[in-house]
Amino acid sequence: MSRKKGQTYTAEQKTKIVLEMLKEEMTTSQIATKYKVTSQSLGKWKQQFLENASLAFDVGGATKAYRDEIEELKTENDGLAKALGKATIKAEWAVGKLKSLDLINKKSLIESKHNKISVSEQCESLGISRSSFYYQSVPMSQENIRLLHKIDEIATDNSEYGYRFIHEQLKEDGFSIGKHRVLKYMGVLGIQAIYPTKKKLTSLKNQAHPVYEYLLKQYWTKIDRRKTVYVPTPNEVWSGDITYIRINGGFMYLAAVIDWHSKAILSYKLSNSMDATLATDVLEEALAKYPKPKIFNSDQGSQYTSYEHTQMLKKHDIQISMNGKGRSIDNIVIERFFRTLKHGNIYINDYETIRDLKEGVKAYIYKYNFKRFHSSLDYRKPMNVYLEYLKNVG
Repeated sequence: MSRKKGQTYTAEQKTKIVLEMLKEEMTTSQIATKYKVTSQSLGKWKQQFLENASLAFDVGGATKAYRDEIEELKTENDGLAKALGKATIKAEWAVGKLKSLDLINKKSLIESKHNKISVSEQCESLGISRSSFYYQSVPMSQENIRLLHKIDEIATDNSEYGYRFIHEQLKEDGFSIGKHRVLKYMGVLGIQAIYPTKKKLTSLKNQAHPVYEYLLKQYWTKIDRRKTVYVPTPNEVWSGDITYIRINGGFMYLAAVIDWHSKAILSYKLSNSMDATLATDVLEEALAKYPKPKIFNSDQGSQYTSYEHTQMLKKHDIQISMNGKGRSIDNIVIERFFRTLKHGNIYINDYETIRDLKEGVKAYIYKYNFKRFHSSLDYRKPMNVYLEYLKNVG
């Protein structure tokens, strides 16, 4: 499927591409290059597809309100019915797309060959300018992917680094890049520096979603100016996070849930997009396999503040805790696991394919859970500690 300059994809073409994404046999950047579309647009198409999938089984229910309204209007007079009919068609088109919140998503909804609503009318209905729709961006280059890999390495090795320090390290390593571009790419990777004190965030959370108080202060102690964290029992605190995982030719995202006492990884998932579905799927899997925790902690990212994720926690009567602004250290247990995973597996293997990556991560997490001694557990193994606790309390 080739794409000419200025061409837009039909709903059928977008569906085909999203289904290819869901197979997760290629990275998002590889699919973006294949179809000459941006990774951001692919992420929005996938989100839109998943949010509206249930409509395929309830088409009548989704359109009933509009059909009833049209029938009622037809009884008045033909002229008024035609005018309001067109307005209803426009409303059906806009509402049927659902939840288009930002510019990229709105642009992806516009159909340039719609036989009843012009591009200008669609832009007006979505609240964007016609010129914004016709602006075309380009897929991420291999050079930019290499740069993302390097930023991830620097941030993993130097968790306290903000974008200025990462920028200086990149310059020393021979990369020509501006500070603001570093900041932008840190956002793509979901990287924040681990600061010992509160620091202003450089990226914004979703303002429409509520943010919850950090509930884990009770588990932190200070010894000789050094802060340590200790949770007395398993299933008292779980936490979740998402990290960037590099692969030759692109990257994937890994979401995981960890128990803070045993350090056991309770569930994980690799995906080619970082969205609310990824975080919710991993939480749902952990809750299906193990007893619920008292508290679940995460950062303030939109994946964790989303309605779907917070409602799942509330449904299971789990207290919701979130890191303070710019404080990745508040979620230090899972941050340490990600660092261990990258140094112990990802960087040294430099996986060529998604299949190899999935098999490698699966093998490493099994080894981490069942074979690897952990010093904070008196040199016991994380999942053994966790399962022994369940056996004793069960």
